Amino acid sequence: MTTAPALPRSLASANLICVASMVVWAAGLPAADLIIPFIPPVALTAMRTGLAAVVLMAIWLAVEGWTPIRRAPWLRGVGVGGICIGLGAVLLVIGQAYTDAVTVSIITATMPVIGIALEVLLDGRRVTRALVLGLLLSLAGGMIALAKGGFTLNLGLGAVAALASCTAFTWGSRATVTQFPDLTPLGRTSITVTGAFVVMLILSLGWAAMGGAPVQWSALGWPEFGALVLFGVGSLALSQILWIVSVERLGIGAASLHMNAVPFYVMIIAFAFGAEWSWLQTVGAAIVVLGVMVAQGMIRGPVR
Repeated sequence: MTTAPALPRSLASANLICVASMVVWAAGLPAADLIIPFIPPVALTAMRTGLAAVVLMAIWLAVEGWTPIRRAPWLRGVGVGGICIGLGAVLLVIGQAYTDAVTVSIITATMPVIGIALEVLLDGRRVTRALVLGLLLSLAGGMIALAKGGFTLNLGLGAVAALASCTAFTWGSRATVTQFPDLTPLGRTSITVTGAFVVMLILSLGWAAMGGAPVQWSALGWPEFGALVLFGVGSLALSQILWIVSVERLGIGAASLHMNAVPFYVMIIAFAFGAEWSWLQTVGAAIVVLGVMVAQGMIRGPVR
C-alpha cells in the first residue's frame, strides 16, 4: 500500500511536489490543442512517449548508471506503461479530439474517486468522514474552477474515452509505485514511459499499415513542434516523475485530489499570456486545497 508519511514537513513537501506535477501537466493541455488536429492520436502518443523516453533514459543512465537499467523488469514495465501511459494517453487524446479540454478536465475530476476506490479495494483503506469530506470539497472546488463563463459537458464517445483514460492512468500510477519496489522514482518513471513508447510504436506502425489517417506534416511548423516537445518532455516526462514521487508519498487517492485544481493552473498559464484573472477559479482552487488538507488530516476538527 502506498501510504503518506507521518511527518507534517514530509507531507507538505509531497503535496508541493504534486502541485508542481499538476502545473507542468496543465501546461501541456493548451499545447495539445495545437497539434491534435494534424497528428492522429496513436501517432501523437507514440511521438510524445518517444520524446519523453529518450530524455528519461538519458537522465536515468547519467544519474544511476547502467546496472539498474540492465536489471530492471522490462517486460513488466512494458505492461504497466502500455496500459497506464500508452493506452491512457491515446484515450486522452481521443477524448480531447472528440470533445474539448474543458470536458476532459471535468471528467478528470473523477480521478480521486477512482483512486480512493482502488485503495479501498486493493489496499484495505478505511473510508473516514474526513476523507469523504475532503473528496467532496475537492470535487466542488474543481467544478467551481471550471464554471467561469459557464461550461458545456460534451458526452458521447469522447467522454467515454476520457473516463477510460482516467481509469487506466489512475490504476497505472498505483502500479508504477507498487510493482517496482526496487527502483527509484526516476527508474520507475523511465521504465514505464519507455514501455509505453514500445507499445505505442507498434500500434502506430500497425495503424499506418492498415491505412490509418497519416500525419499532416505540411501543417506542422516550429510552433507545433515546440508544442510537441512541451507535450512530451514537459507534460509527460517531467510531470510524471513528480507525480510518481507524490503518489509514492501520499498514495494515489490523496495525490489525485490535486487533479481538481488543474483548471486553476490552466488559468494561471493563460493569465501569463494576457488572459483575465478569474477570482472564481481562484476560489475553486482554494476549496480544492482545503479538501486536500482535510482528507490528509492536515486540518483536524470535529470530522474524522
